[in-house]
Amino acid sequence: MTSSEKILGSDRRNLLVKLLKEASTPIPGRELGEITNVSRQVISSDITLLKAKGQPIIATSRGYVYMHPMIEQNMIEKVIVCNHTSQQTEEELNILVDHGITVKDVKVEHPIYGDLTASVMVSNRNEVKNFIDNIKQTNASLLLELTEGIHLHTIVAKNEQEIINAEDALRKADMLVE
Repeated sequence: MTSSEKILGSDRRNLLVKLLKEASTPIPGRELGEITNVSRQVISSDITLLKAKGQPIIATSRGYVYMHPMIEQNMIEKVIVCNHTSQQTEEELNILVDHGITVKDVKVEHPIYGDLTASVMVSNRNEVKNFIDNIKQTNASLLLELTEGIHLHTIVAKNEQEIINAEDALRKADMLVE
């Protein structure tokens, strides 16, 4: 195959799954498009098809991620309710990751659309910084802005104590809703 030859259809989607499964960091759609010599829009369509076939792929602010089951890694998952301003988002995320937590997503209940969920997928301060920088660069709105600050996070930790410690820190920062 030459470097300008497109990878077609199911072969391309199989390659996307392989690349995402092997990746240790999110892969942007633009990069996947360059690898397969198709546009980012084609990649987006491929990802939608793969999701419809049950592939656990999520789109994050940094690219696509293949979600390996957390159960295999003996991780604990919990949903917490938080309330804070947009300006406190970085502080909230840093509190969580500083306690060993991975923040998988954010959810809000919208009066028209029902539950809205967006991927966050941050596990350390560098990922939090990149997430916040991306929000600022794109001038995107945070979901919590739709609900006057109230939102849910699905969080993942290695053990129950990490979750307890993170909740205590959020409580002290007056961000945890109980």
